[in-house]
This record gives sequence, structure tokens and C-alpha cells, in this order.
Amino acid sequence: MMKSVALLMLLLGCVAAQGPRRDAEYPPPAILKLAQHFHDICAPKTGVTDAAIKEFSDGEIHEDENLKCYMNCLFHEFEVVDDNGDVHMEKLFNAVPSEKLRNVLMEASKGCIHPEGDTLCHKAWWFHQCWKKADPVHYFLV
Repeated sequence: MMKSVALLMLLLGCVAAQGPRRDAEYPPPAILKLAQHFHDICAPKTGVTDAAIKEFSDGEIHEDENLKCYMNCLFHEFEVVDDNGDVHMEKLFNAVPSEKLRNVLMEASKGCIHPEGDTLCHKAWWFHQCWKKADPVHYFLV
């Protein structure tokens, strides 16, 4: 349950042309607290900096090899990706506890199905940049 809620909040989206929503209620503090566990596993493994994560989450999409591998690590920790770097969308959607949130995630994921990239890290980054473009308001990365 903890994994699915944290993953959902990392990927949630609906199309909008605004900046990211950041206030006292969003991203939800409880989700940020849960997601911190996965950050603490993956950040040291990949060497990503908190500044790179924050810039991608709240700022501009940028390429950073450590960040890409961090995103891959998160997918593996959440157990929603296969050895080819393909996110199992059905598994992801089924992990979402709320029908409303599931529908939002499904909508944001419509154009984010077939990843491009030569490595697992590049494929993970492809998914994250696709979700961020699909919903820059609700997307966040911890």
C-alpha cells in the first residue's frame, strides 16, 4: 500500500499549462513522508543530488544521468517495471487505491506507453518527462 500511494503521487497528472502545484496540501505531506523512504534508498545508489531532483520536479526538464538512474531505481523499488524498462501500466493502475486518482493517472499516461531509450535509466527518464509534460501541475518527484 505504501509503495502504491507513494508511486501514485509521484506520477499523478492531468493536462494543464501551469506551473507545479506546491502548497501546504500538495504534494500531500503524508505522501512526501512515505516517499522519502524510497528516496533514501535510491539517491545514494545513483549519486543523484537533491537539487537535480527538485529542479526536475519543480522546474525544467533536464538531462542528468544520475537523475535518470534514480528514476529507474524508483521504478524497481516500486516493483512496476520489467527487465526491459517497460512500466507495467496495469500493475501501476491497479495499485492506485482511489478510482478518481486512478482515472487521473490513466489520463496522464495515455501518451506515455512505449518508452524510448538505450538503457533502463533512459527509459525511466522518458516516462517521467512524459508524465511531467502531460501534467506539469500535479507531477512531482521526491
